[in-house]
Amino acid sequence: MGCSCHGAAARQPADSPACGVCGTTGVQVGTHGRTRIGKCAWGSPRAARMAFFLTEAQVHHLLTVPEALDAVERAFAAEGQAEVLNNPRQRLYLPDGVFHIMSAALLGEGVFGFKAYASFAPKTRFLFFLYDADNGNLLCVMEADRLGQIRTGAASGVATRYMARHDARTLGIIGAGWQAQTQVEAICAVRPVARVKVYSRHPEKREDFAEMMSQRLGISVVPADTAEEATRGSAIVVCATTAREPVLFGEWLDEGTHVNAIGANAFSRRELDVCVFARCHTVAVDDKEQARIEAGELITAIEARKLNWRQVIELADIVAGRVPGRTDPAEVTLFKSLGVALEDVAVAHVVYRKALAQGVGQSLPF
Repeated sequence: MGCSCHGAAARQPADSPACGVCGTTGVQVGTHGRTRIGKCAWGSPRAARMAFFLTEAQVHHLLTVPEALDAVERAFAAEGQAEVLNNPRQRLYLPDGVFHIMSAALLGEGVFGFKAYASFAPKTRFLFFLYDADNGNLLCVMEADRLGQIRTGAASGVATRYMARHDARTLGIIGAGWQAQTQVEAICAVRPVARVKVYSRHPEKREDFAEMMSQRLGISVVPADTAEEATRGSAIVVCATTAREPVLFGEWLDEGTHVNAIGANAFSRRELDVCVFARCHTVAVDDKEQARIEAGELITAIEARKLNWRQVIELADIVAGRVPGRTDPAEVTLFKSLGVALEDVAVAHVVYRKALAQGVGQSLPF
């Protein structure tokens, strides 16, 4: 969130408080109106710059996994207090591709926005648009591939924080693509993981992933020959694949395992067999309305009477303390992640505030 602190600083005593956004000293930090991070009493909180554009490289530089974890956790807590508006993803199916759009508002932070992306071979380009909720002004447009990667990992990190055993030290991951990286980083940030087992159907990918993540995190990351090997003995299991048929089966899960399933975000995709749901004491989703549209494996399990919609809870209710994520070390728990816009708005707002403070980005002519 921006401010006009640099101009105001010259008019204020040097020992005045620092701005919570840009760090400038000698400004008065206001609390009038709704309380927001960094809102200053001197001028509009976003008067310092016109709307600007951030490249993928700039977003990558500005956003860290720990920051995203905190932002996404705050967003789910706000949703649990009815301070969030979230619209499920909509898809427009074209002859040669698919256009996707999703939007949300964080009312307590005074921002809203939408992510739009077009899936056309050979690539998908993601863009996020952030707006001021007070006046509808555009604040920032940013490329959002890295943004989506980090926020998806952060959502799993938040779910793991509330649903996995506190002593979980072994992580099994099925899938070794770009999403898998931030899954491992976020989970290792919230649990004392000492060993990671990774499976990909391509041996070279799982070997490369193991070497890269071992060096990055300083822990043991080893390739597994099968998905079952990656799963058995793991206190936390992640599915991060593009599979259309199950890759994780309920019979492989040990007591006390927590599962994050993030890959299947369309009705036609499946990562989990129905027995996974039958094993679970708690099944949480990031958005129940979106799950009714997109969570094909969850819908299949409900049709097979392995659970019902009343048993499915939202992660926001867990974070807000309405329901527990885990009540017993032996419980099997599941977070079915679809990726929702409130996560994008939360992390985009972090990126925007940091870019504003650091003067990063190219001004837009409107």
